[in-house]
Parts: sequence; C-alpha cells; structure tokens
Amino acid sequence: MKYDNLKLAFQYALPKHGISKLVGYLAKAKLGFVTTFFVKSFIKAYDINMDEAKYPDPKHYKTFNEFFTRELAEDVRTIVDGENEIAHPVDGAVSQLGKIDDGRLVQAKNHYYTALELLGGYEDLAEKFDDGDFACIYLAPSDYHRLHMPVAGTLTDMIYVPGDAFSVNPLTAQNVPNLFARNERVVAMFDTELGPMAMVLVGATIVRSIETVWAGEITPPRGKFVNRWDYPAEGEKSVKLERGEEMGRFKLGSTVVCLFGKDAIEFADDVEAGSTTRLGELFATKKSS
Repeated sequence: MKYDNLKLAFQYALPKHGISKLVGYLAKAKLGFVTTFFVKSFIKAYDINMDEAKYPDPKHYKTFNEFFTRELAEDVRTIVDGENEIAHPVDGAVSQLGKIDDGRLVQAKNHYYTALELLGGYEDLAEKFDDGDFACIYLAPSDYHRLHMPVAGTLTDMIYVPGDAFSVNPLTAQNVPNLFARNERVVAMFDTELGPMAMVLVGATIVRSIETVWAGEITPPRGKFVNRWDYPAEGEKSVKLERGEEMGRFKLGSTVVCLFGKDAIEFADDVEAGSTTRLGELFATKKSS
C-alpha cells in the first residue's frame, strides 16, 4: 500500500508532458543498432509474440515508433461478420463497462466521470448517449496499438481536448479522480446503423502521439483549447469506415472509451471488467427492438 501511494504521489509530481516530449523525440529517432537493442529489449520484457507482426524481425523497424505501431500479419485476427455483431476495436483488457447512468460512467469503485466532461463539454454530443452503454479498454505496452472500427460508420465530428498526462494503468484508474476526463484526448463521433457511437482516444504519460487515419497526427503539438471539427456525410471530405477498418493509433499505449446510444447494444456474455479483448472478436450485438 505504501509503495502504491508513493507511485501515485510520483504521478502527481512528475513533469508528465515534459517526459512525454523527451520520450517522443527518442521514439521517432533513427538510432540504428540502438533502436534495434531497445526493440529487442522491449519484446523480451513484455513477452511480445512477434509471429503476429507483419514484420517479425526487430531489425526491420528504423524507429521505436515504427515498432510500437507495427502492423499485424495478414489473417492473424478475424473480424466478426454477422449482421448484428459488433467487433472488439482493439487488443487490450476491459477496465470498466456498463450503463451510462444519469450521464455518468464508472471509472473504478467509487470513481465516476461524466460523458459531458469526456466529450469536451459539448452537450449536443453528450445527450446522444443518455442511458446508453460504454466500455473502457486499456491497452498495455505489449498490446497491438492500432484501433479499428467496431461497426461501419460515418465520421461526424472530431474533438481535441487538452489535458493532463496521467498514466492510465489500473492503479491510477482506481485512485486518480476523473482520470479519463482530465487527460488529453481525441474524440471521434460516428453515425452508424446502431445510432451514434463515440471512440475516445485517451492520452497518458509518455503517449507522445494520437493519430487518426483521416487527419494524421492530432497531438503533438499539444493545444491549449478544445477544438472541434465537423465532417460532411457525403462528398470528397466525408469519412466512411467499415467494420474492422483501422481508425487510429497510439504511439505508446493508452486507453479507448467506446460509447453507444440508448438501447443500441448488448455486450457479449464474456465481456466484463477484467476480460481480455482481441481485435475483431465479438464485443457486443445489436439490441433487438
């Protein structure tokens, strides 16, 4: 317990954005055999199965970022394809999931945050998820760090929300109030056959980049203000993504929070707090009317 308290105190005192900037600089640097050494060390430390990677040889990666956002080999993940099936968007572990009750989401025991805060303070977006469902999925350092679509959708809005850079590991989630609504994040809003869906990409300590496939790198640089971009439903500037298609990525791991509207989905029986997620497997089903 004392050790946990020390780690939490260190989180508060740590110059988190400064450290993230330094790590980000090193992670994108082409350092030859030094990069290869760190990649090999990381693989060993986290027991990463490189047989799943498109390029399993550590020497292939010229920067640590290239390794961390590595592609999967073809056919190592199967995307569910049933008419009413929703796919897991990432490899990771469910932190919390359940109902959005009175606009609140569970962070951990006795800790809550609101959809309004999470979505950058936009009431028109938050109200779409009144009495809906959410799932928060934590990506450990060993996980595959590209995010994919649970269902097909058309992008309507993207919001950048500046914030802190606390770690999002289980210890911090259980002890730092309002964690996911205080960290820097990028919100992607979609129209889907299920109704509205939000994918919230939450930053963390040493997470130096959040990217989307339609806009590229959103952060860095860090902003000081909330920004919102609207996207058309049709035309050249519209963004339509199919189920299982990549929508974004983290450079060094973090968390994604998925929000669905009221009576839209039912989570699969084996999806619960603490359960492992694998991209493409059954996440939920469309709720029968």
